Amino acid sequence: MINTLPQLSFIFDRRKIASPAKKSSLEIRITHNYKQKYINTGIKLYPNQWKNGKIVNCPDALQISQALDKLLKDVRQVLLNMIEEGEIDIYSISSRLVKIKEGKISFLDFCKQRITIRKYGKASGSQKRYDIFVEHFSKWNKIKDFSDITEANIMEYDIYLAKSNMKPSSRWSNYHKYLNGFILDAIKEGYISKNPYKWVSLDRGRDNLGINKYLTLEEFQKIRDTVMPTQSLEKIRDVFVFQTYTCLRYSDLKAFNPKKIQEIKGTHVYINGSIKTHIDFVVPLLSPALEILHKYNNRLPVITNIKYNEYLKLVAQAAGVDKPITSHWARHTGATMLLNSGVPIEIVSKICGHSSIKITEQIYAKLLDATVVNAIKNLDTKTLL
Repeated sequence: MINTLPQLSFIFDRRKIASPAKKSSLEIRITHNYKQKYINTGIKLYPNQWKNGKIVNCPDALQISQALDKLLKDVRQVLLNMIEEGEIDIYSISSRLVKIKEGKISFLDFCKQRITIRKYGKASGSQKRYDIFVEHFSKWNKIKDFSDITEANIMEYDIYLAKSNMKPSSRWSNYHKYLNGFILDAIKEGYISKNPYKWVSLDRGRDNLGINKYLTLEEFQKIRDTVMPTQSLEKIRDVFVFQTYTCLRYSDLKAFNPKKIQEIKGTHVYINGSIKTHIDFVVPLLSPALEILHKYNNRLPVITNIKYNEYLKLVAQAAGVDKPITSHWARHTGATMLLNSGVPIEIVSKICGHSSIKITEQIYAKLLDATVVNAIKNLDTKTLL
């Protein structure tokens, strides 16, 4: 006989780990007969995005709320079934939810539904990458159902990507990483029990991590000093130079706010939080960067990232630099210039807005090795005797 009915509620940040720079999980808590069961919704939020039981400060709040309502409805249905059976076992709710889902959704449909949550809180560029992945993955169409998620199919997908002459780092960063994310979501929601990526060894191109995508000081100076053939290309070049001197990501460059500039001990400093990582960064504005700001009355002529990258190829060509530069080359170039100038890695990490120095060290490991070698070569050997 059932004496009391279960109580349902949403619980955010149960473990008290959320901060302005770190998300935490939103869960459903089921309470019955002094016992509790928590079910992870798969949604992670920052503290300011959950208020009075509602999602706020998010452009996708409506879609995510609808997904939460659907999950809550499924949990209630499971409980109603248990009540009809005469026994409530809150610890078997998760397995019952899986049975509700079985046969009702394919893995492809799951990805398309889950993409709303996966894109939540991301910059527009990151959101577009999810759309591109799902479209490309759907065309491949070899993994349709959850039963198709096998080690063999993951390897076949990698072979398929490699046939297009895609580098290992691009295969992982633009395709495998996203597929792996959706598979992890499927595991959390009980559709599958294991992740084939755990058993398949893929070449992720980690040795480079994009560090080859930077300009030497001489190449940067060519681009900075060359007279551009058109006014449009001059604007693109100026934005690239400004981005190099500030090490800003494109998303932060586009959102550049001159009101965030402060003067500290005679130095102009730009202090803001990264749109991508929500980590604060502190960027000293060197005189060349300030000159560009003054040239455009503090309103940088930033265009869409796609067009920006297209025009940058023409800027490089006009300067006689034979490299396929993009907006992210500016960030890497700026960081390498700072490191080669002897700026401590702790300061470079803060300027770049990395969450830890370890990330900076990992990205620029090869560069740091080269910097150490060059420093030793430049030593006056007599001083060592």
